[in-house]
Amino acid sequence: MSDDRGSGSGVILSFLLGGLTGAALAILFAPRSGEETREMLGGKLREGAERGKKIRERATARGREILEDATDYVDSQREALDKRRERLSSAVEAGRQAFRDEKDKM
Repeated sequence: MSDDRGSGSGVILSFLLGGLTGAALAILFAPRSGEETREMLGGKLREGAERGKKIRERATARGREILEDATDYVDSQREALDKRRERLSSAVEAGRQAFRDEKDKM
């Protein structure tokens, strides 16, 4: 019995690496001058960097929103827990007092 776990990701990685290699070779052997190819590659790199920056900014903003929501939720749960603790403490104290009152009557 063979262990096939992870083989799907290996195939996908191989496919992507093959695609990138093919794209790089196509760019290098395209009928353009070296200067034109460098300019084109520089432009693509700048575009990719700009897209990466925008993605990072959106992810950071979303992460901050999630953190704020989680903080609000934790705070509300803490407040609810404090209220329950106060009610329970009051009920326990009332029970103790009732017990003392009954004990004193005996």
